[in-house]
Amino acid sequence: MSVIVVLLIASISVAALFLVAFLWSVKSGQYKDEASPPIRILFNDATINENSNSENNNDKQNNIKP
Repeated sequence: MSVIVVLLIASISVAALFLVAFLWSVKSGQYKDEASPPIRILFNDATINENSNSENNNDKQNNIKP
């Protein structure tokens, strides 16, 4: 029975620690990045197109039909 109490206290302590860390990161502005998401979308599209083109070229070279 005492093991359950110890584990309960330990888990509540860890949860409280993560809550304090999360609140600290929100207060310090960690999640206030308003500039890069629109730019990141532009760069992700180019990367996806390059990968899909290289996969299509590999399929043609290996004579793999979809």
